[in-house]
Amino acid sequence: MPDLLTAKEIQTLLQVDRSTIYRMAESGRLPAIKVGKQWRFRADQLDSWLKAQAAAPSALTTGSTNGQPADHAAALFPLECIQLIQDGFGEVLGVSLAVADMDGEPVTRPSNPGSLYQLLASTRRGCAAWRQQIRQLGQLPALEPRFVPGLAGLLSARALVRVGNELKAMVVAFGVAEPGWQPAPQLAAELAEEWAVSPDEVQTALDAVPRLAPEDQKKVLVTSQRIADILAHIGSERLQLLSRLADIARLSTVN
Repeated sequence: MPDLLTAKEIQTLLQVDRSTIYRMAESGRLPAIKVGKQWRFRADQLDSWLKAQAAAPSALTTGSTNGQPADHAAALFPLECIQLIQDGFGEVLGVSLAVADMDGEPVTRPSNPGSLYQLLASTRRGCAAWRQQIRQLGQLPALEPRFVPGLAGLLSARALVRVGNELKAMVVAFGVAEPGWQPAPQLAAELAEEWAVSPDEVQTALDAVPRLAPEDQKKVLVTSQRIADILAHIGSERLQLLSRLADIARLSTVN
């Protein structure tokens, strides 16, 4: 094997897309150096890297990352990558977005969270109420995203992320209202007691909730599913890559 391998040679060796190799090199997940504008891969570093994968095969197949199985949503996706994707879409759409597993546990930080989420996140009761809503979204029978009333009467929706034949995660859009929506006079006091915050804080947060016209709601639903489809592609590609790396690493160890 030559001292320096090209991206094309790595593509042939690992049997993955060239773009995947570039992303892994850029993020430091694959040992590489820049020669001018081109990525090059030292053979000795690549051998060491492959052997390191073989030394911990469970991290690639049946093991865990941060206490989660490798095919769990929290370990399945490159989190920095999907956080950037989610942040960009949340800013463009003007709504709060998050990715959660099918049990309602957060995978990413909320994007464009808004004052209502920030208020909920400030107390234990508020956090529990928000996670309960996400769990309920995961239990909806509908396969297509649609807005449903939830926390404080506000609208939330989820788009499913399917990797292979399994549902692995959901993209959640939350904390929006119909045009002209106004909270009932007693709502702020009731939520303040439930969340252990002041009524004025609740009222301020509710007043800042985005009101979406029907065409904007449709745009959020369509885009949420597009995001979910992107994550499904990334997750499928990642699982295939890790499986191939595990196989190559095992062969490298045997040889």
